[in-house]
Amino acid sequence: MSHEEIAVFAGGCFWCTEPVFSQLNGVKKVVSGYIGGHTTNPTYKQICNGETGHAEAIQITYDASVVSFETLLEIFFVSHDPTTPNRQGNDVGTQYRSAVFCQNEAQRTTTINMVNELNQQHIWPNPIVTEVNSAEVFYPAEDYHQYYFDKNPYQPYCMAVAAPKAAKIRAKYAQLIKG
Repeated sequence: MSHEEIAVFAGGCFWCTEPVFSQLNGVKKVVSGYIGGHTTNPTYKQICNGETGHAEAIQITYDASVVSFETLLEIFFVSHDPTTPNRQGNDVGTQYRSAVFCQNEAQRTTTINMVNELNQQHIWPNPIVTEVNSAEVFYPAEDYHQYYFDKNPYQPYCMAVAAPKAAKIRAKYAQLIKG
């Protein structure tokens, strides 16, 4: 029996976060989009200028009987640098901030506990700055952003940034990869 749930993560460019999660068993759908801002129905162009307050994010629909929120959250933290405010690699701006948009109190508790645990382990030289937010309106990005990496694997940015992230997760979490 399927137990569909939603997780929403912002961890930099959605072209790079989507392929990390779409390859996982139990993940039914990943939608790239915008969340956490003040503009209704923002566009990619508006997001890029940083004035809407939105983060580029992914909305993951997953079967909780196959993969847990905690596992998805662990992969989220492994797949990006949660210690750099408003930045992932060369992508700089509030739209690239690290954030979890909790859909319920259980997700909030799990996220806070994991952040505390990871900070205590000193995995990174700096403390985690990931925002722990409540669910907000999620706006799907324009169609050409959906599964962008799958459609454009040889695009230079995808080859340089997205492909290594997805490969890192395939190597570390091989038992969770589809097919």
